[in-house]
Formats: sequence, C-alpha cells, structure tokens
Amino acid sequence: METEFSRTTLDLKIGDVEVQIAAIHRKGVGAPIVFLHGFGSTKEDYADITRYAAFGGRAFLAYDAPGCGESVCSDLSRVSIPFLVETAFAVLDHLGIQKFHIVGHSMGGLTALLLADRDTARVLSFVDIEGNIAPEDCFLSRQVFEYGDENAERFLADFVERARHAPAHSSALYAASLHHKVRADAVRSIFQSMVDLSDHGNLMTRFLGLPCPRMFMYGEENASLSYLDDIAQRGVELAEIPYCGHFPMYSNPPEMWRRIGSFLRLTAAYDQNPATQRLS
Repeated sequence: METEFSRTTLDLKIGDVEVQIAAIHRKGVGAPIVFLHGFGSTKEDYADITRYAAFGGRAFLAYDAPGCGESVCSDLSRVSIPFLVETAFAVLDHLGIQKFHIVGHSMGGLTALLLADRDTARVLSFVDIEGNIAPEDCFLSRQVFEYGDENAERFLADFVERARHAPAHSSALYAASLHHKVRADAVRSIFQSMVDLSDHGNLMTRFLGLPCPRMFMYGEENASLSYLDDIAQRGVELAEIPYCGHFPMYSNPPEMWRRIGSFLRLTAAYDQNPATQRLS
C-alpha cells in the first residue's frame, strides 16, 4: 500500500529533559504547514490533509506534543506551554524548517502564538483554531483550579467524565480517547500554564501584533466569544464552522479543511522557494 505521509521519531533534549517526538510529515512544494494539536488530541487530527485536493503536493508536519500521543517525555511535570514552545523550535530546527505556515488548535494555538510572537520572520501565516487569546478561553484548562485534585489520575478521570457529558458537539467523542492520548502527570502543569498565560500573558496584544496573515477559526457554538468583532476589525479573518463547538476536526472536518485551504491560497505569495525547505 502506498503511504501518503511518513512517520518518524525525533530524539531531542529540551533543556535537561529528554523527549522522543513522534511525527508524521510529507515532503512537497512550498513552505510546509506545521500543525500543533490541542490538549487531549494527537498528530492524527491532521493526517487527512492528504485527502483534500486543495493541499495536493503541499509539504506538512504534525507531531505529538510531549506527554501526548506516541511522544515520550522523561519528566512529565516539566511539560507546560513554554516547554511546548521550546519543543516546537527544537523540532523545526532539527528538521531544517526555516519558514512555515502554522495551524494550531486550542493548546496548540496558544503554543503557536507564542512561537510566532518570538520569531515573526519564520511564520508566514497563522490559523488559530480556538487557541487561547483571552481569559475567557480557559473553559477547559481552568478546571485545574475549579475542580482541583492532587491525584493526577483522579483529576483526569473526572475531567473525562465532565467532557463526556458536556452539551457541545463532539464532546463525548473527544472524551472517549482522552485517557489514551494524554498522560495524567502532564495535565496539571499544562493547564496551570495555559491559565496563567491567558490571564497575564498579554496574548491579545501579541496576536493582533503579528505581522503575518491570521485566521481565527471557531465553532458556531462559540460565536458568543466577546472579542470576535474586535479582532475582525483589526484585520483577522474569521472562520465560523457550522455544526461545531471546540473541535472542528471532529465535528465538521470538511468545512475546517475548506476554510484552511482557502486561507492558504490567499497567502500563497508568502511561500518561500521550496528549495529552502527540508523535511527529512
């Protein structure tokens, strides 16, 4: 059977922490698209890029964050949003990716924002799928304080049950695999850092200050987010996904991919010479 993407494992050190990053990627033309998944998700959320003609021949990379999916981390207590940003830079540098388009969902959207803010010259465009840019975005991560429990396994089990019964599209589907996709000992530090950054990290200013084209994607169930009109007036393209809550890749993937494809076609002029890109 012909494979449509390659799998690889990257052995890296983030400071003094050893990680093994499980990734999928495809060589292709133009600057690659880098996908950063959300909390409780994995790189496979984006494998279906190969099924859509709009991305034919496009290079891409997706990987499991430390503590998630098939990736391994020697110290799960160190996993936080700043740690995930350092991981992203390490992965990009290891693979020789200099310039890229980035798509990040939720936790991955926040990671992508901090990455883009720190090195604006490398990011050609940014699709933010309900990544945190304001305190109100912490409806999942703030549960670490609202339902605090010192027992990591018990907290995750209770989190799964709350997600399973949440009155939103794809919540039960999301909850069904959470135990298999995230390590319990990584949850607290991830969530605490997400809340701290959302409350005190000046994220909206950073997001609006990015020089690259930006799209903010959200499910129609979250159309009441208070900042949508303001960011649209400030030049951010909005993409509302129907029949959807926080998880367009589960609730309405065809529309998610259509909107990403349309956005990237508009930003094609930002692509660099493919000869400068390497995915090995």
